[in-house]
Amino acid sequence: MTKSIPYWQLSGYYYFYFAFVGAMSPYWGPYLKSLGFSALEIGVLMSLLAVMRIFAPNIWGWMADRSGKRVAIIQFAAIASLIAYAGVFFGHSFWWLFLVMAGMSFFWSASLPLVEATTFSHLGERTDKYGRIRLWGSVGFIVSVVGIGYVLDYAPISWLPWMVLAMLAGVAVFARYIPEAEVLPHKNDHVPIWDVIRKPPVLALITACFLMSAAHGPYYSFYSIYLGDHGYSNSHIGWLWALGVICEIGVFLYIPRLFKRYALESVLMASFAIAVLRFLLIAWGIKYPALIVLAQVLHAATFGAYHAAAVALIHRTFQGRHQAKGQAFYNGISFGAGGALGSLYAGQAWDSLGASGTFTIAAGCALLGLMLLLWKLPRVAHDR
Repeated sequence: MTKSIPYWQLSGYYYFYFAFVGAMSPYWGPYLKSLGFSALEIGVLMSLLAVMRIFAPNIWGWMADRSGKRVAIIQFAAIASLIAYAGVFFGHSFWWLFLVMAGMSFFWSASLPLVEATTFSHLGERTDKYGRIRLWGSVGFIVSVVGIGYVLDYAPISWLPWMVLAMLAGVAVFARYIPEAEVLPHKNDHVPIWDVIRKPPVLALITACFLMSAAHGPYYSFYSIYLGDHGYSNSHIGWLWALGVICEIGVFLYIPRLFKRYALESVLMASFAIAVLRFLLIAWGIKYPALIVLAQVLHAATFGAYHAAAVALIHRTFQGRHQAKGQAFYNGISFGAGGALGSLYAGQAWDSLGASGTFTIAAGCALLGLMLLLWKLPRVAHDR
C-alpha cells in the first residue's frame, strides 16, 4: 500500500463501523426481545437502520458533492450518531426507542457512502486495493460478534447497549483522522445524475441490489433468534456469524485476482445465484449444523464478492462530481429501501409463515435479482 493512501485511518474507520454492525445485527434483536417487544415491533425497530438509509445518505451525499467537504460531514455524522444513540440509556418504551434509533440511524447512515467515495478517490486507478482496506471492517465485525457472544454467555444482555456505545465512540475517533481526498473532474460532470440513473443497465443494477438487501432482511433481523430457538448458544451464534465474515475476508484478499480474471458483472451474477442456495439452506437446514455452517461459508459470495463487485460497478458508473451521490443512491436504495423491506416482511411473516417460509421468501428475492441482471445487465467479454 503506497504512502499516498491513508491506509490505517480508513481501515480503522471500517473496523469500528462494522464492529458496530457486528454488535447490532446479531444481538440487538434478542436485546429488544428481552425488553418484551413482539416480532412485529422488533422488525419495525430493526428496520429503522435501513429506513434511514433510504433518504439520509442522499441528503448527505448531495451536501458533500456540493460543498466538496466529505470528511467534515463524515466527522459531524459520527459525533451526532453517538450522541443520539446515548438516548437508549434513558428509556425502554417502544416509541422512545423508535425515536432514538431513528435519530441515530439518520446520522449513522450518512457516513459509509461518503467513506466509500473517499476511499475510492484516494485509491484512484488502484481500485483493486479496496479489498485490503475494507477487510478490516470484516475483522472488526468478527471481533465484535465473537467477543460479545462470549460475554453474553455469562453476562446479562443489558450489557449490550454499553458495548455498542464503545463501537460508535471508535467510529467517531477514527473519523477525526481521515484526510480529505481530491475529487478529479470528469467529462460527464455536466450530465444530470438522473440521466445516469435512468439508463436501463443502471436501473437493473440498482434494483437487483435492492432485492439482494431485501433477501438479507430476515438474516440480519432474526437469524440469531432463529438459531437460539433451535438450541444454539450465544457463543455458537457468535461463531457462526464470525465464520461468514472470516470467509468474507478471504474474498476481499482474493478480489484483485478475481477481478482480473472475471468481469464485475459475472462476479455479481454468481453472488446472486449463490444467495438463492444460501437462504434455502438456512430455511430448511436448521436441524443440520453442517448445512448451517455451509450456509455461513457462502456469505463470502453473498456479501463479500457481491459488495466488492457492486461498489466497484457503482464507482465506474458514477464519476467526477457524482461520486458521493452515486454511492449514496446505491446505499439508499439497496441497504436502505431493500433492507427496510427485508426487515418489515420478516417481522410480518415470522409468526404467520414461520422461519422456513420467511427465509424461502429471501431466496425468492435473490432469484428475482439474478433474473433481472441476466435480462438487463450487459455482458462483458472479460472472463478468461
